[in-house]
Amino acid sequence: MNIKGRFSILIKPLLYILDLLIISFLISLFLTKDIVDLIFFIGFWLFLSFCYSFYNVYRFTKIIKLVSLITKQISVFILLIFSYLYVRNSDIDYIDILKLSILLFGLFNFWRISLHIIFRKYRIITGSNYVTVVIVGSNHSTKRLEKFFNEQLGFGYKFLGFLTNKKDANKLGNLSQSFDFIMRNHVDEIYCSVNELDDNQIREFIEFCDVNMKTLKFIPDNKELYAKNLRLNYYDIVPVLSLREIPLDDPIKSITKRAFDIIFSLIIVFFLLSWLIPILGLIIVLESKGPIFFLQNRPGIKEKGFGCYKFRSMTLNSRSEESATRNDSRITRVGKFIRRTSIDELPQFFNVLFGSMSVVGPRPHLWRQNEIYGTKIPKYMVRHFVKPGVTGLAQVRGYRGEIENREDIVNRTKYDIFYIENWSLLMDINIIVQTIVNVFKGEDKAY
Repeated sequence: MNIKGRFSILIKPLLYILDLLIISFLISLFLTKDIVDLIFFIGFWLFLSFCYSFYNVYRFTKIIKLVSLITKQISVFILLIFSYLYVRNSDIDYIDILKLSILLFGLFNFWRISLHIIFRKYRIITGSNYVTVVIVGSNHSTKRLEKFFNEQLGFGYKFLGFLTNKKDANKLGNLSQSFDFIMRNHVDEIYCSVNELDDNQIREFIEFCDVNMKTLKFIPDNKELYAKNLRLNYYDIVPVLSLREIPLDDPIKSITKRAFDIIFSLIIVFFLLSWLIPILGLIIVLESKGPIFFLQNRPGIKEKGFGCYKFRSMTLNSRSEESATRNDSRITRVGKFIRRTSIDELPQFFNVLFGSMSVVGPRPHLWRQNEIYGTKIPKYMVRHFVKPGVTGLAQVRGYRGEIENREDIVNRTKYDIFYIENWSLLMDINIIVQTIVNVFKGEDKAY
């Protein structure tokens, strides 16, 4: 039985680890065993890998591109090592540096190219680690892409056929049937020929893929689509435009964010919640009957449900799927205080530890809100491409709490998508600082 690869996300971190082990061993062998020097050299390698996107190698990347990346990375790396040793007035043995350079070039080219080939052979032999694709449109460009998918099996694409209004032997259905076919057959990626779609149809595909979290790519021509900020890749000689890049799809960035989440949430749990829970819990119980915590199922990453924790700020009621409003009679006296100061959200750091939430991200909405806005607000479902957060960019920009009008949810969605597409650790830290500032300043919609 064919299965899709579940462990692809581990490949890049393992590459980092193996590369750094190779570099550390060779430098210790030829240049220095000084731990400080090694730390600097590892830092140089990591810095260059981000600058040159050294680890951004995809299933469709050509070997010549891989060799080019290796050459660029190692050349500048050796130059930085040489400069570092020169500035430190270290004794430079040019023969040792030459040996190191030759071994780095040789080893990296050999093992990275071998690994690239092994992955391709693995996909062909086992049928695993594949991506299910369809092509929208039928013309010369799409036929070349079909040939690439069918002949280059090592890249791991499982081509189902064409969705087009034209006559075609591999036709799966008309354009009007495409959305239903994509959902029924669990298609991962859709390749659209913009030559056969008008602007309204392009927008419909974009909105459909946003709502259903599908990957959408374009086979370009001279349409207005070129004006968009898209990434161009080549599948053999076929140009393909990718609509959206999400930084957290990069495993290294994802691991960095997860490590930050764990460290930050542990600090909050041990130094704040450890004494706050018994004190605040006693006050909550004394004022109104019920549990200390309020647990509610919310949609998380990929719209998978999870139990979201909060300090209970309301009396027990049957309207838990309704957001709080101004002067809401359900809110207790202590509830008003903890909601105004956002203390009620602090138990969500347990969610962060468990992995269902992040410190920063789009706030988790109610399921009812997903049903209302999922198909009405453009790109609303893109919010579920990443883990929900305890705080978020939209919240620090004033779009928190009750959704009073369409502008509230539209702007909240815009800020959430901006965060997803432009994430950085520095942005997370800035949002956390702004959240703390807003708690002390007070917010109009903190009720």
